[in-house]
Amino acid sequence: MASNSKNLAELLNSDVTLTATDIANDAVTTAKIADGAITPAKTAGIGGGGKNVIVNSEMMVSQRKTSSSNVGNQYVLDRFAVYKQNTGSTYTCSQNNVTDLAGFSKSLKMDCTTADTSIASNEEVKIIHKLEGRECQRFAKGHGSDALPMTLSFYVKTNKTGVYVVEIYDRDNGRDVSGSYTVANANWNRYTITFPADASGKLDNDVNSSLEFSFWLVAGSAVQGGTLNTAWRAGTDPSSATGQVNFADSTSNDWEITGIQFETGSAATPFEHRLSTDHLLACQRYYNRTKDDVAYGMLGGSFMTASGNRVKGVMEYPVEMRAQPAVSCIGTNAGAWVAQQGDTSLAGTIAFDSAWNIGGDTRNTWLDFTGNTNGTQGYSVHFYRNNRSVGDGSACLQFDAEL
Repeated sequence: MASNSKNLAELLNSDVTLTATDIANDAVTTAKIADGAITPAKTAGIGGGGKNVIVNSEMMVSQRKTSSSNVGNQYVLDRFAVYKQNTGSTYTCSQNNVTDLAGFSKSLKMDCTTADTSIASNEEVKIIHKLEGRECQRFAKGHGSDALPMTLSFYVKTNKTGVYVVEIYDRDNGRDVSGSYTVANANWNRYTITFPADASGKLDNDVNSSLEFSFWLVAGSAVQGGTLNTAWRAGTDPSSATGQVNFADSTSNDWEITGIQFETGSAATPFEHRLSTDHLLACQRYYNRTKDDVAYGMLGGSFMTASGNRVKGVMEYPVEMRAQPAVSCIGTNAGAWVAQQGDTSLAGTIAFDSAWNIGGDTRNTWLDFTGNTNGTQGYSVHFYRNNRSVGDGSACLQFDAEL
């Protein structure tokens, strides 16, 4: 430092501000910085890319639909599934527009539409999210003393106050751990749960489900009792959701969640925002569908007439999928499509519900359609929906490789 500089003790007790020239190159090393001296707040916006393993963490993507009433065991928003078991309660799950939480525009919302004030022992309602094993290796789970703690943070807004439980289940080893958060008001709040490192149970380094999250909303006595289990153990029901409030006790109850982050370490860092296109591509690894366009309704892919009433072709996925997907058609207007070869006189009807998926892999699928195509062998074919005024996703192919 300059010759007229003060010593460290004097600096700590003065209003003097250090400048870049006051500190010699490499004078401050990692070893000289006390543990905990640099907090997450001091590093906001610096680095951290890829720290969050949650897919669709900002609830921006909802390819299937944006709302489902009387929702059952199914996905509504991408990568987040509603799970119901033995309950008389019903819900509308939707992708909700957020206007009162800075930095966020969408949430997953659960609206109780039929109440249930008498909870059966085996009654369960929760939101599920699953992670591939290869995305969880950073936690070093099962690697003895090298295993790392894991921190989950998220924003929740609900008018049903009380204790809520989040459980993690290790699918590879049959182990589980739980944590809780307490809602004291009806505002958006960020909640943080740190789960301990687990020295036992290595996670498979593959594309299958390893860690599975349950955001509990309703929990019967079979998963309550005793003290909430906050240490990793061999998976069992009792004490996995102890203290969980009954979200189903009134049709006035709403619960929203967004900004979910799961990362290594024992402290939550500032939320990692991503581009909307990044969210979409990450979701399409697990599920994607052909677009039902109002104006054109065109089915992408490369198709050719194999005979007068047969069309074969290849459809390439927008991203490589997690595994070879199940291919199916959806919608009531699945037959209202026209195969056209540049000459309207050659147009003919193709029914999606007669589609035969003859093969494929994680990059594309091979399809064989039959119908009245009036085709000439070897001609390329484009598909257009006959009724272009219907833009409701009612004539689509879907590709499903969910965990």
